[in-house]
Amino acid sequence: MYFEDLSVGMSMPLDPAVIDKDDMLAFANKYDNVPLHTDEEYARGTRFGKLIAPGVMSFMVVWAKYLEKDYFGEELIAGASTKIEWFKPTFAGDTLIGVVTVTKMVERNPYNGLVELTIDITNQDGELVMRDVTEAVIKRKR
Repeated sequence: MYFEDLSVGMSMPLDPAVIDKDDMLAFANKYDNVPLHTDEEYARGTRFGKLIAPGVMSFMVVWAKYLEKDYFGEELIAGASTKIEWFKPTFAGDTLIGVVTVTKMVERNPYNGLVELTIDITNQDGELVMRDVTEAVIKRKR
């Protein structure tokens, strides 16, 4: 999809992503080894009452669904930035649902433009658990 095929406000749904407990523990043990992510006994004594998934891991299971959609195809040149905000914890077994919305577009030159994509991610209860704002460089029609 070329830059000119997009418009601010355009939304694209993602397929649901489930946080698998074994994947969550493997990720946490390798990349985010804190007791709240890895020690069930410790986690039971917290206000959460159980292990919470690492935030980056939770985002990545949704990001994988975004990549599967390949919305831009070969017109995607590169990513430029990303910013993730976490609002609520996620847990093993949660189903995360993302909606991608074009929130800003800037023509950079005759060859490409910068597209800001906001991904709102909710859990199975419809609660907003995180938001990602990503900028992508997209080819322009010539």
